[in-house]
Amino acid sequence: MQTATRLQQCLVDFHRRFLALASPKEGSSPNSLELERTINDYSAFIIDESNQIEWEQLERQATSKFITFMDELRKTSALCVAMMEKYRAQRLLNGEADRTDYFRNIESSIREEFGGFGVHSQSTVLLVGSGSFPMTPLYIAKQTGAEVIGIDIDEEAIALGRKVIDRLGANLRIQLENKFLDQIENIREVTHIIFSSTVAIKYDLLDQLHPLTNEHVVVAMRYGDQLKSLFNYPKQNADPRKWELTDTIIHPQHVFDVALYKKNLLNTENRRVI
Repeated sequence: MQTATRLQQCLVDFHRRFLALASPKEGSSPNSLELERTINDYSAFIIDESNQIEWEQLERQATSKFITFMDELRKTSALCVAMMEKYRAQRLLNGEADRTDYFRNIESSIREEFGGFGVHSQSTVLLVGSGSFPMTPLYIAKQTGAEVIGIDIDEEAIALGRKVIDRLGANLRIQLENKFLDQIENIREVTHIIFSSTVAIKYDLLDQLHPLTNEHVVVAMRYGDQLKSLFNYPKQNADPRKWELTDTIIHPQHVFDVALYKKNLLNTENRRVI
């Protein structure tokens, strides 16, 4: 990028750091300390309000080349987060302490996310993209007694996640599965669904869920717009014939925000009459 602004140069530097961490030189292993440091620095950068004005100017003038760059930065940062989740799981299993600001930010987000979400002991919660260190299932199950199902396409993440659950929540009602949505048994009994913010095709999956789920299911879509879109996939317009946006929860000091959806029951009833 020619005549790069301060913000652009910072993003280019983060991209370079993430690429190096995601693809270590042959014969070397990824540097977990540098991975933690980079993700912590990036998290702080993303939620720093002083960067917002420059970002808005940059976004208005964005070229196709810069849009492609932003997509690559989002992908590489998400890959590094997945790597760090695996490191965190391994540290826990090895009896080592955790010291990652990024995870503390996520845990704080979870505590504030469910104010109007209505999860209780009779709920069944599905998390799409549970990862290697399933913080959300652990938190929900501990705080509410709900049953929680986590799914992920990464088999290694599921294997590590199960070990983490055994260590931190062996008596909780949590199951982690390497399954697709249409493979989940009793999916119509799910009352609440949460999408991780780094699931790229989450709105396609939301469409897929419409005929599979019951009429009163609530969906929490984690997302990131503006600067946060460099760390999370942004919010999109859901099909209004299927889903109604009921609330948007903005967390200025957290790395993602939340959009809440319910089914468009009026439209469902109209289709039945027809």
